[in-house]
Amino acid sequence: MTGHHGTIAPPVRVDGPDAPWQGVREAMDRYGNTVVHTVRDAWSPAVAGPALRTLLGRDWPRYLRTGDPAARHRFAASRLAVKYTAAAALRTDPAELDLAYQIGGRPYLRGLAPIDISLTHTGELIAVAVSRDGRIGVDAEPVGRRMPYDLLHGRVLTPAERRWFDRLPQAERGARLLRLWTLKEAYTKALGQGLQLGFTQFGFDPDTGRLSAPDGRPAAAHGEWTFATHRVLRRYLLSVARQDAGRPAPRRGTSVHTLLDHDVLRTVTGLLG
Repeated sequence: MTGHHGTIAPPVRVDGPDAPWQGVREAMDRYGNTVVHTVRDAWSPAVAGPALRTLLGRDWPRYLRTGDPAARHRFAASRLAVKYTAAAALRTDPAELDLAYQIGGRPYLRGLAPIDISLTHTGELIAVAVSRDGRIGVDAEPVGRRMPYDLLHGRVLTPAERRWFDRLPQAERGARLLRLWTLKEAYTKALGQGLQLGFTQFGFDPDTGRLSAPDGRPAAAHGEWTFATHRVLRRYLLSVARQDAGRPAPRRGTSVHTLLDHDVLRTVTGLLG
C-alpha cells in the first residue's frame, strides 16, 4: 500500500543510538508515522555514557530517585529510545527534544504539539511510536502471556465480542484474547485515557477490524482509526492504534522546523458515539 493516509508503518528494529535510523526517517516520510522496537540492553552503553544527564533532561531527577538499579536502567533506556526515535523521525538532535508528561503519565514533546508519541515496554522489549497526523498508541505483551478466558472475558470483551469468542474453539481463545488486549491498550493509550476507558466500552469487529460499540454496531469516533498487530523478536505481540486526523502532510522534509509552522491538531474530545 502506498501513501501514508490510513497506514501504520511496519515496525523497525533498532539496536541502540548508533544503529542505522534511515528506516525510521523513511517511514515518517512515507506514512506520516513510525514505529520502533528495540531491546533494553542495546542502550546500556548510552545509559552508562557521559551524555546521559543531558539526554534525559527533565527526567534526570526521576532517574536519580529510582532506587532499584534494574528499574533505573529500564527507565533511562526507554526514555533514550523515545528521544532517539523522535529525533530520527524529525531530523533533529535528541538532546534538543524536551520530553514531558501529561496527567496520567502520557509522554509528549514540549513545544511540538502536532507530534504525538507513545511508549511501551515489557520484559526486554521497548517500543516507541511517533505520528505527525493524529493520535498514536502502542502496546506490547509477551506471546506466552497466559490469558485465562473464564477470568478475563468480563473485563476485556463487549457483549458482541463475547458472542464471537464463545463460538471459537477453547484452544484459540487465549491467543485471540491477548491480541485483542494489546489492541485495546494501544487505542486507550492513543486517546490518553489509560484505564479510565474500560475495555468493555468499545470493541472491534472481527471481520473488518474496525471499532465497534458494545452491541457490535459500528462505533462513531473522531478521525479515522487504523490498527495493526505484529510479532517482533519472535516473542512479543506489538499492537498500534493510529488516528488519521485528515491533515495533509508533506512526504519529504519532515523536520522540527517545518512542523512548528503547522497548525496544532484539534483536540480529540469524543470517544465513542
